[in-house]
Amino acid sequence: MLEELANEISMMAWKEQEYVCDLLQRLIRVKSPSCEEGEAIDLITREMKSFGPDEVFVDSIGSAVARIGDGKKLILYDSHIDTVGIGDPANWEVDPFAGLKRGNVIYGRGASDNKAGVACMVAALKLLKQLGKQGDFTLYFAGIVQEEDCEGLALSVLLEERNLAPDVVLLGECTNLDINRGHRGRVEIEVVTRGKSCHASTPEDGDNAIYRMAPVVDGIRWVQAKLQTDLFLGKGSIAVTDIECSTPSRNAVPEMCRIYIDRRIVPSDTRESVARELDRIAKFTKGKVSIINYARPSHKGLVKEHEKFFPAWMIEERSPAVAKASQTYEFLHGKPPRVGKWSFSTDGNYSMGVKSIPTIGFGPGEEKHAHSTEDQVKVDDLWKAVAFYALFPFVYSK
Repeated sequence: MLEELANEISMMAWKEQEYVCDLLQRLIRVKSPSCEEGEAIDLITREMKSFGPDEVFVDSIGSAVARIGDGKKLILYDSHIDTVGIGDPANWEVDPFAGLKRGNVIYGRGASDNKAGVACMVAALKLLKQLGKQGDFTLYFAGIVQEEDCEGLALSVLLEERNLAPDVVLLGECTNLDINRGHRGRVEIEVVTRGKSCHASTPEDGDNAIYRMAPVVDGIRWVQAKLQTDLFLGKGSIAVTDIECSTPSRNAVPEMCRIYIDRRIVPSDTRESVARELDRIAKFTKGKVSIINYARPSHKGLVKEHEKFFPAWMIEERSPAVAKASQTYEFLHGKPPRVGKWSFSTDGNYSMGVKSIPTIGFGPGEEKHAHSTEDQVKVDDLWKAVAFYALFPFVYSK
């Protein structure tokens, strides 16, 4: 039965290529940085209402959500609609907001991360309505906001508001059509050093906050060599990603210096152990170390504070979620998928890392193109992802 259903769904998805390409191009043309996704959410909501899922709504933080079915197994599809910026437009060979289709590739900001996942999941809902077959599942799709800013935040709002306890979460982040089962965690940290300002012509009268920070920056490079390694997820990492100072003028000694740190963590790292690493460095310069607290209002105005500590997570390769995803892939392609992990962070740090909900990833596009000026996705990946998303609920609930 599932073999026949896989063939039927695969054929229907292939015929929907033009639809999913058009939807993705329209999404790329709508700018949707974190906290400014309103227009893109309106587009997705209108699109979903046009083919009539059982329920369509926008939650309090502003994510677009749809539901199909009312069966026993609760499945949640998660793809985020927000994107990072484009940097210097001169570095792009194509207009990042044109949604250009050239040959077998669609280009533009968000093509790989994560608007292709959004378009394919919406197209899969449309295909399921056309298919007209009932399975013993309840399928939710969430076009998530603010993921680039604070992954897991919007997902937590949805689950709490609707009192949802999914049996499995499927992330549409780019995997090159592999099955991913985890990634390192992430911590955003700031270190502040303070000094005493004076005229730059007599620096000996002051206490330069940048000089106080210099040993911290140098010490962070030393920390990298000492970080823990996980056999599956790999080695932790640490990098200074931004630096700023406060000074009365450019001919005055700075009174304050602040650096921002991106720390990637493995399961053996805890909030306390990460803080201790940096405290040991900063105490010699009387620097203050803190994990950053996120409190930006969503495009609907909701402010939900969230400490930017995102735990590492992974799910066993022999778990039912990975097994069912692998079966889905084999039904469609006649061979087993590759199973791997992401280098970047996803909403899985909340669904699996915090809530212990079995979480896997499968999506069109390649991770190497995410956040790059070559942001792109192959058209062939799109219809194959649509087929996977449409078949998976039947396989998982069988």
